[in-house]
Amino acid sequence: MIRPRTLALAAGGLAVAHSLPALTSLGPLRPYLAPGLSGEGHPGHVALTFDDGPDPRSTPLFLKELDRVGVRATFFLLGRMLLRAPGLGRELVDAGHEVAVHGLRHRPMLIRSPRATMDDVARACDLITDLTGQQPRWYRPPYGVLSLSALAAARQQGLTPVLWTHWGQDWTAKATPDSVLQTLTRAPLAGGTVLLHDSDCTSAPGAWRSALGALPRLLDRCAEQGLAVGPLREHGLRR
Repeated sequence: MIRPRTLALAAGGLAVAHSLPALTSLGPLRPYLAPGLSGEGHPGHVALTFDDGPDPRSTPLFLKELDRVGVRATFFLLGRMLLRAPGLGRELVDAGHEVAVHGLRHRPMLIRSPRATMDDVARACDLITDLTGQQPRWYRPPYGVLSLSALAAARQQGLTPVLWTHWGQDWTAKATPDSVLQTLTRAPLAGGTVLLHDSDCTSAPGAWRSALGALPRLLDRCAEQGLAVGPLREHGLRR
């Protein structure tokens, strides 16, 4: 007969194992705990990534700005948002951008069962492939918080998890183009992966405007430093 204490210890061990990958969400620790997840790439390149779209209210404005300067990016899509605007997903691909998996819904992986996590990632991956015509290569969990199940789900779908080295903190009501740019440029941009949001579906209403306002100045800053900007597929991610 298995003792209750043994069962409790086993359950505790499983819980720790499940949540251990979440430590990579701590930006200062990430390069040491899991350098491959940080998004560090070629020192002459900056990977530009967007989360939470596609959103017909805002994503087309980002596409217009990126087209104006001839820059391509990686868009981490939410399945539920893509279902609302499937044509916009195809428009991203037709414009030369890369699409990637952010999940079906923006729910924390730590509180989801292994089965629910597998289903979320698989359904999102299938939706993105079917509706955009592009097979995604990358996975970024909601809130940037991984679990053991999320890693297993990504592996099952042939996806590589990747987080970021720079974020603009553009999701708050207090964010402005100035604050976003200042936050992004606190550390050298060379070789980094930048996270911005092209939708406010999980942010303060209208928060995407701070990211859109900062985008031209961010791209100018990269050009001044001789840095190419593009999607993750061109970033030469370090393993």
